[in-house]
Amino acid sequence: MTTPPEPDALFDVPDGARRPRVRVVLITGPSGSGKTALTRRLGLPVVTLDDFYLDGDHPDLPQRFGIVDWDDPRSWDAAGAMDALRALATTGRAEIPVYDIPSNARTGSTLVETGGASVLMAEGIFAAQLVAACRSEGILADAICLRQPAWMTFWFRLLRDVAEARKPLPTLVRRGWALLRAEPRLIERWVELGCRTATPAEAERAIRTLAGQDSPKPS
Repeated sequence: MTTPPEPDALFDVPDGARRPRVRVVLITGPSGSGKTALTRRLGLPVVTLDDFYLDGDHPDLPQRFGIVDWDDPRSWDAAGAMDALRALATTGRAEIPVYDIPSNARTGSTLVETGGASVLMAEGIFAAQLVAACRSEGILADAICLRQPAWMTFWFRLLRDVAEARKPLPTLVRRGWALLRAEPRLIERWVELGCRTATPAEAERAIRTLAGQDSPKPS
């Protein structure tokens, strides 16, 4: 009797694909919830998923408030983002686009390398879209949705967007108010896609544990 082949033998799997060098922590949350600040505190390799936005002249972009709806996943290159995370997890390096939000365009690229890190962070409002793919490929370490009081994210988001001159002030206020009202539904959707909710402090402790870092001592 012939022994059937192992499932992996049915496919041509590249060397190292089953044993990623680095695992990925996906971090999502409402715009203004502290994703970027968290990644800066941790000092681990990071991919900013907003850099995978499509150029503003890309055909068929979704529209809202008279401009492109940058909160719609259709405005974003999920396949390109996943390719980059896969390359980082298995080879330790990947070319990542550099996106300029005020001009709605990619302006270049940068090389991200993981070095000796065992954990890579990927943050952005569309991170939850990649949970299933990362899990199926065995590179997912955790998927976290940052959660803070909605009024706090509204205020921090507005201050950031005004400081960076992302869009005209009336547009920023209209968009911010709409996101404030939609926030509970957004979080519910991200949880459905596989994320767990956590405060920034809770997320920081969890990621430091995954990365083998000592938690900072309280001042």
